[in-house]
Amino acid sequence: MNPPYDEGLSRHRSERGAGASATFAELLQRVKAEGLLDLAPGYYFFRLTLNAAIFAAGLFAFFTVGDSWLQLLVAVWLGFSGGQSAFMWHDAGHKSMFRRRRPADIVGYIHGNLVNGISYGWWVNHHNRHHSHPNHLDMDPDIARRTVIFDMKQYPSRKGRQRLVVRYQSVLFFLLLVLESYKMSKTAVQMIARREVPHPVLEATLLLARTAIYLTLVFTFLPPLLAIAFVLVQQATLGVYFGMMFAPNHKGMELRDGEEESLDWLARQVLTSRNIRPSLLIDFLYGGLNYQVEHHLFPTMPQKNLARARELTREYCAERGMPYHEVGFWASYKEVATFLHEVSAPVRDGRTGPTAQAA
Repeated sequence: MNPPYDEGLSRHRSERGAGASATFAELLQRVKAEGLLDLAPGYYFFRLTLNAAIFAAGLFAFFTVGDSWLQLLVAVWLGFSGGQSAFMWHDAGHKSMFRRRRPADIVGYIHGNLVNGISYGWWVNHHNRHHSHPNHLDMDPDIARRTVIFDMKQYPSRKGRQRLVVRYQSVLFFLLLVLESYKMSKTAVQMIARREVPHPVLEATLLLARTAIYLTLVFTFLPPLLAIAFVLVQQATLGVYFGMMFAPNHKGMELRDGEEESLDWLARQVLTSRNIRPSLLIDFLYGGLNYQVEHHLFPTMPQKNLARARELTREYCAERGMPYHEVGFWASYKEVATFLHEVSAPVRDGRTGPTAQAA
């Protein structure tokens, strides 16, 4: 694949070798000078209130619509609501909402375990490792947990049906997002059962409470067939929303392998991240994650300040000759699909032997 940033990437590498002067400390100084890392309690009070209102509107519709197949539209709305609440546990986990751990954990466990059925404790550890080593084939857990491959060296570890997924991964990756919520819930149960989370009893209690409340409401107020359809649609919508908000962020950007010391923090985050061009709608739908470059550079930055940080980062990268990749909404997914298609080309062409893997 020859993405549009390849030329700039090569130029930056040669400049780096000649002693390029781009440093994270200099950019950080500019960001701090404008107070962009300061907490924004008023903004997050508004976001938490808005998120609660979106969820409440879904519950109101659920009880109002009653025994009707229009409930499937309510299921879509509640799936969307769950995705919006993911931004709350995400920002709480990054300490961009609160610096103190207790209030951050309260928001995280409520929105993660109780609302969405995921393990907040597992997610924080998993996500922090991703931030430290984005797009690293061996050290980024977001790469390790996927069935799709990002490099042919990963193919030998795929077995059975996984190889079929890899063969058509540019399409199946997106189709299988309907299972993303289920997979995260399954991971939550596994991590809690293994006691690989800080508070397994608390997390288990919240998951059980969520399951009991959710299924009791659905199967009490809806006939069995509609109830099953409601659960499937709501979970599928949530899974697709989860996947679509994270898919464009790194896939198809520079992959890392071997030692990480070859790139400093600034280059490591900028070269492996892709922004989606902002607008009011995009910012809302992505919860600020469309500013992926800035979020990775400054993970504790409140969501509302990422737009200004983008301006400073783009300006700084232009000054120092560092590639900065930003595309529109549709172009981002096209780049992801094209990358996945080209990576798996040797599988479809039957070139999966040692020679192909070494190429």
